[in-house]
Amino acid sequence: MQTQEILAQYGPRESMDYDVVVVGGGPGGLSAAIRLKQLAAEQGTELSVVVLEKGSEPGAHILSGAVMDPRALTELIPDWKALGAPLNQPVTADEVLFLSETGSTKTPAWLVPDCFHNAGNYVISLGNVTRWLAAQAEALGVEIFPGFAAAEVLYTDAGAVRGVATGNLGVGKDGAPTDNFQLGMELCAKYTVFAEGARGHLGRQLIARFKLDEGKDPQAYALGVKELWEIDPARHQSGLVVHTAGWPMDSDTYGGGFLYHLEGNQVTLGFVTGLDYSNPYLSPFEEMQRWKTHPAIRKHLEGGKRIGYGARAITAGGALSLPKTVFPGGALIGCEAGYLNASRIKGSHAAIKTGMLAAEAAYAAVVAGREHDELDAYPAAYEASWLAQELNQARNFKAWFKKGVYMGSFMTGVEQWLLPRIGIKSPPWTIHRTQPDHAMLKPAAECQPIVYPKPDNQLTFDRLTSVFISNTHHEEHQPAHLTLKDASVPVAINLAKYDGPESRYCPAGVYEYVKNPDNSDRLQINAQNCVHCKTCDIKDPTQNIVWVTPEGGGGPNYSGM
Repeated sequence: MQTQEILAQYGPRESMDYDVVVVGGGPGGLSAAIRLKQLAAEQGTELSVVVLEKGSEPGAHILSGAVMDPRALTELIPDWKALGAPLNQPVTADEVLFLSETGSTKTPAWLVPDCFHNAGNYVISLGNVTRWLAAQAEALGVEIFPGFAAAEVLYTDAGAVRGVATGNLGVGKDGAPTDNFQLGMELCAKYTVFAEGARGHLGRQLIARFKLDEGKDPQAYALGVKELWEIDPARHQSGLVVHTAGWPMDSDTYGGGFLYHLEGNQVTLGFVTGLDYSNPYLSPFEEMQRWKTHPAIRKHLEGGKRIGYGARAITAGGALSLPKTVFPGGALIGCEAGYLNASRIKGSHAAIKTGMLAAEAAYAAVVAGREHDELDAYPAAYEASWLAQELNQARNFKAWFKKGVYMGSFMTGVEQWLLPRIGIKSPPWTIHRTQPDHAMLKPAAECQPIVYPKPDNQLTFDRLTSVFISNTHHEEHQPAHLTLKDASVPVAINLAKYDGPESRYCPAGVYEYVKNPDNSDRLQINAQNCVHCKTCDIKDPTQNIVWVTPEGGGGPNYSGM
């Protein structure tokens, strides 16, 4: 049944009114909520703020490397250390390695670009930091609704955003209400802040509706596949940060690895693959497994045990792909908009900072008696911020790497090592991208198949074993949240022309081609495996796959990630 049919039969929906609704309980969304309540307390005003989080708890869906620059957190909560923020492991050393198939070359420290220096930063679990931020928000009076997925944007008659509606519960696979049906709820606000993370379901709709990306470079994405390990104490080096380029990627494919030593004999590691790759036989998951077999990585892990797995798309286009971030009634913050600095492999500081800037604009508007207009003060404040300067310096990073790893590495050195040393803060040139990631796949007939080694189940693993330790769960009887615009396209185009790339780019084994009884092919979607990485929504060459929100609380339940 369609939404209007359900509302006609079961409606109207219950409605709750707030000054500000925040969609997404990650670092950006929670920082926006915290800043709003801080301002209200400072000015002695009342302000109602609610945060909707589709995960079972704040942090359940959060996945990041992560090395955190604490600059924005210090601006938001200056006494974070005294309040017990889980930034426990300072970075103690940086290594930047270029890998060949069997060897590695360490970049001399004096030649490492500034973007790869991490003095003053911390190796963290961003999920744990998010849980701590949620506690700070609740202490200030922010309402947090975990397990509630925002499924629909609500508009005024004039076309401004007036809030969101949560998804219905108890809907069967056929789309019809079951005996356990529960109608979603409307949360209405003077302003709605969207902080869903990379390729947000509602953010994507807003960008299209308000043409927010008009005149901008196409957004660029990457897929990060991550694992958490407990390692041999003899191999542990607290605070060591390792980044790699080169093997197993060929020279024309963007990708690189990271390995960070946390406290407590734990290592967080992963591999990032640019989703503008061209060979449909490439599998980001398998590249990550293969990367771990390199001697420079294996030496950290041997004798250890893998205890966590996850995957997430990364918005990597930077300043040149940044859409307009405000529209009537709302704003985009953090990775929803694309503020991540790909050259630093860091986005949490940008999410926190943009959450604060949007909150300050929204607070001023609310106390002035405004509602449902554009928060122009937010993008103006961003342009005047240190974050804008940081992203502007790194604006060419992804475009240079599109020209190959050697050109990318050389020009990153020029722009972020040489130029600052001769007093030039921002490159005097700009390199634009013109093609979206999904348009970059070549037909299978033009590409060489890639044969990946079988997993040994000690160092390398298969997808389903990996998904199991991500604690992923979806209510079995709900409609699939991975939808097809046209059910004939996967076989007629994706399989025929590209040899079924969705079976390889998905890091969770969601998509597989199987034979019907008459020996014809069909695409089977195992939606229960989905870790909400959004890669299919981004990389599908026909843009036929659309990721929509499942029932709230579904998906991964990451611990320590």
